[in-house]
Parts: sequence; C-alpha cells; structure tokens
Amino acid sequence: MNQTTTTNPRAARTPGRMRILWLGMLMAVLATVAVTTWAQPMGSGMMGHGGMGHGMMGGSPAHMRRMIDHMLDGLNATDAQRGQIKQIAQAAAADMKTQREAGRGLRERGMQIFTAPNVDPAAAEALRQQMMAQHDQASRRITQAMLDISRVLTPEQRAKIGERMKERATRMHDRMERMQKEHPEMQRERPQPK
Repeated sequence: MNQTTTTNPRAARTPGRMRILWLGMLMAVLATVAVTTWAQPMGSGMMGHGGMGHGMMGGSPAHMRRMIDHMLDGLNATDAQRGQIKQIAQAAAADMKTQREAGRGLRERGMQIFTAPNVDPAAAEALRQQMMAQHDQASRRITQAMLDISRVLTPEQRAKIGERMKERATRMHDRMERMQKEHPEMQRERPQPK
C-alpha cells in the first residue's frame, strides 16, 4: 500500500530551519565578499599587472620604479615623462596603501560579525556596503592615476603600450593552454569558469 505524505509548507519553515537558511545565506555572502576583497587589491586591475593597474601601484617603491621603467622602455619616453609618471604612481601607491589597510580592517570586522554568538544580518549588510564603497574608491583612484598618466604620454606611446599588453595577454593565454595540455590533472582539480 502506497502512502503519500503531504507536507505543510508552513510547518517546514520552523524558526530553526529559517535560522539555518539565513546563516547559510550570510556565510555565502560573506565568503563571496571576502574572496573578492582579498583578490581585488592585488588583482589584475584595469590594465593587468604589466600595465598601469594595481600591479604597478602596489609593492615596494623600487619595484614600482622598475615596472614603470619597464613599461616606458622602447617608447622614447623623455626624462620629464618618466619623472611625472613616477610621481603620479607614487601618489596613487600611497593612496592604495591606505585603501589596503582600510580593507584589512573591514575583513577583520567581517570575521567578528561572522564569529559572533548571534550573527547580525544588518551589521553584515552594512559591512558589505562599506566593502563595496571601498572597492569603488580604490577603482576610482586607479582610474584617476591611469588618466593622469595618459595625459603625460603621447597617443603613439599609449598605442605601443596597448600593443604590448595584447601581446602579453596572448603569451599568457598560450602558456595556460600549454600547461593544461602538459598537466591535465591540474585542469581537473580547478573549477572551470562557466
């Protein structure tokens, strides 16, 4: 004899189940925000590590100078252009250091919210909004530095940088494909993008 059981949708929504559902959703949101926060400051930026994005604005002053010199090599950049670009990058780097420190504080606050005996959804949402504002501020600062640098370079120099970046992207893509062919086990371990 077949017995069918009907479930009452309201009975399934007990306070304990709803709390678990909310906690799960909060954990997913916090994990997503944390991953993007940790990845963003050292990510590729708008123009990649080899261009004028986060890669050039981060790291030690000596590393930044080397990256700028490398970027300007072969562009017939004048000493005046090199000096102006280094000043722009140094100012942006100082601002980005402050941004990274603020981001670290936000991540610590996120862990406090998450590990509290009672997780406060309103506090988590307020923190998420602060993190998004911090990301937006960092993005604006990088964009402003790129615009400032673009005013120092000629259109021809910017075009050469663009060509280099396309070539570098092609080399990186080819290298990744080659590595995946040589090491197929690595491909299976990493989740594939959708």
